[in-house]
Amino acid sequence: NVPWSQKTDDNVSIEHAAKILDEDHYGLDKVKERILEFLAVMKIKEDNKKRRSQSKSGSALNGKNSKSDGAEEAGKNDSITPTILCFIGPPGVGKTSIGKSIARSLGRKFIRVSLGGVRDEAEIRGHRRTYVGALPGRIIQGMKNAGTRNPVFMLDEIDKIGADFRGDPSAALLEALDPEQNREFSDHYLEVPYNLSQVMFICTGNVLDTIPPALRDRLEIIRFAGYTEEEKFHIAHKYLWKKQLEGHGLPTNIALGPQALREVIRRYTRESGVRSLERNLAAICRKLARRLADGKDGAKQISIPVIHEFLGPQKYSSLLAERADEIGTTTGLAWTQVGGEILFVEVALMPGRGRLTLTGQLGEVMQESAKAAFAYARSHWAELGLDRDFAKDIDVHIHVPSGAVPKDGPSAGVAISTALVSALTRIP
Repeated sequence: NVPWSQKTDDNVSIEHAAKILDEDHYGLDKVKERILEFLAVMKIKEDNKKRRSQSKSGSALNGKNSKSDGAEEAGKNDSITPTILCFIGPPGVGKTSIGKSIARSLGRKFIRVSLGGVRDEAEIRGHRRTYVGALPGRIIQGMKNAGTRNPVFMLDEIDKIGADFRGDPSAALLEALDPEQNREFSDHYLEVPYNLSQVMFICTGNVLDTIPPALRDRLEIIRFAGYTEEEKFHIAHKYLWKKQLEGHGLPTNIALGPQALREVIRRYTRESGVRSLERNLAAICRKLARRLADGKDGAKQISIPVIHEFLGPQKYSSLLAERADEIGTTTGLAWTQVGGEILFVEVALMPGRGRLTLTGQLGEVMQESAKAAFAYARSHWAELGLDRDFAKDIDVHIHVPSGAVPKDGPSAGVAISTALVSALTRIP
């Protein structure tokens, strides 16, 4: 049942692909541009291959040598996939769905295999047929389900593969994902080489650090940075709201006003993707559905008061960083796996003997940054307009809020130094 020769014809039209990518996804301009470049390379290589085969059939070449040369040439140009793409980015930014769009634009079958939590090497390479309950590996099973030898094959969550005494699945992926050797992929169940060179592999993951270096070396990394507020607004307006109305059986003429939608984005979500935003829109639709089911009139226009009634008190404030300047407080930025957030550095001075106290669950690097900031202030006392022995009679307490969250990294030094100097010089 494994497809040995069945193949779908590629529709490699750059215009068609660009149109489909724009239809399915708002924003992501750099990502789309890179994918179109990738498809352009595929198109040129496919055209060259066709031209060569036509010239071969046109010329009357006979004999053993010319046949073997032709076979060798065909083998060389069999693979038209230049590299393996790997989409890395926070959850909910459209990594999996853009893979589906690529398959749709090419007219190929789409197969998705999730590798999250896979710990057994036999999941990739298959079991030998001598075992009871032996199965082919995930890749050969995916090819069987696709029914063609050139699908778009998505390996989801490649950063969450485990390893234990049964082997390392990520090492088993090396052969499948290396364009130089996947022409003869060896599955223990099949026990004959299988040609994967026509498959377009796409990998996805949230972080790069957990992918082994040897595997990462075979991938071309494309980063998904997440969406801005403006992009989220257009995504919700064009796609998500209509999808939720249809999914909840509501009339599609219920309008969600621009101000109300921005209120949901700013005050009820904080994320890089749009999953939490979609959940909040679903909650609004459920409330509307309940009203209609009870025989009450549903709202035709969702306004900000209705949002507050349906979703409850606001969860986030986006104006924290824009409030008035304060003495001893600076605004910093923190990196997280789902984008980033704002954090504050607060410095308090009190009578004492020059001790430095640090709180807020700071890691070693941030503790060193705080000590370096205090040493800087003491060594530059004259430039800052302070007394020579100002530190003799005070204790300094540096605090970074959200004490339950561990924080570490080299980039907070300037924020800590600024907060400390502000507290010492009384300048907001």
